[in-house]
Amino acid sequence: MSATTSPTTAAAGLPGPLVDTDWLAARRGAGVVLFDASVGAHRGAAARIPGARPFNLDGELSDHTFAVPHTMPGAQKFTEALCALGVHDTDTVVVYDAQGIYSSARAWWMLRAMGFDRVAVLDGGLPAWTAAGHPVEPVPAAYDGPRGTFTARPQPGLIVDADAVTAALADPAAAVLDARTRERYAGTAPEPRLGLRGGHMPGSASLPFGELQRDGGVMRPADELRTAFEAAAGDREQLYFSCGSGVTACVLALGATLAGYRDLAVYDGSWSEWGLFSDRPVATGEAAGDATGESSSP
Repeated sequence: MSATTSPTTAAAGLPGPLVDTDWLAARRGAGVVLFDASVGAHRGAAARIPGARPFNLDGELSDHTFAVPHTMPGAQKFTEALCALGVHDTDTVVVYDAQGIYSSARAWWMLRAMGFDRVAVLDGGLPAWTAAGHPVEPVPAAYDGPRGTFTARPQPGLIVDADAVTAALADPAAAVLDARTRERYAGTAPEPRLGLRGGHMPGSASLPFGELQRDGGVMRPADELRTAFEAAAGDREQLYFSCGSGVTACVLALGATLAGYRDLAVYDGSWSEWGLFSDRPVATGEAAGDATGESSSP
C-alpha cells in the first residue's frame, strides 16, 4: 500500500486521494457517486460530467449561521445534506470542480472530516475531463433520486478553530501554511472580501495553492509536492492550513496528503475570520519575522 493510499480508499478501489480522468471514465456509472463542488460563478454552470450531483459549498453544505463563508456544518446538517444527495456509507465518491482543483479539495476534506474516507478528487477537474475528450451534459449538476443512508462520524482535529491555530503558531513542532497568493500574504494586494485587514498571521508561512499545481489545475508529483512543503515548513510534520475562507487551504491538505504528511488540519475560519478587525495579531511583509514584517493589532 502506498503512502497516499489508506486501507479504506484501497478497499473502495481508489488508488489514493486523487484519480485521473481515465480512471473515472472507466468506472463512471459503476457504483461511483460523482460530485460537482464548483463555487461562485462556476457553480450551476450549464455543463457537467454526466450524472454529477451538486456539492453546494455556497449553499446547504456550509453553516450560514456564522459570519464567515464556507463554515463547516454540524454533523446532523451534513448527514441530512448527504442523504438528500443519495449517498450511502458504502459508496465510493469522486469530487471535481470546474476550475481544475480549487473547491473540490474542500468537499474531499469535509467528507474525510466527517469520517468518510472512500473519496477522491478528480485531478484537473472538469477542464481535464473535457480536454481528454470525455463527454459532458449541457445541464447543471443535479440530483432527484432516492435518499441515501450516509451517517456523519466527525473526526476531531481535521477542522480547527482560531484557538487551535493560535496554539499551533506558538508550537515549534507545527507549521501554519497560508494558501493565498504571496501578495495577499504580504499585505500588498487587497483582500477580495470587505472588512478584512491585509497581511498574515505572525509566524505563518506562505505556500500559495497554485504552486502545488501544473498548468491545467493538475497536482504536481509527490516528490515535487514534498519539496514545496519542506521549503515552507522545514522539517515540521504537523501542518495547519489557512486561506481566504477555508476552501483552497484544502488544496494544501490534499497536496500534503499526496506528499506523505499525515498530521494535518484546516483552519475553518481562515483569513475571513482572522483578518477581521480584532485583537488577533497581523503581520505584513514577504515573510513572517523578516526585516520587513510588521505586526499590528487594533
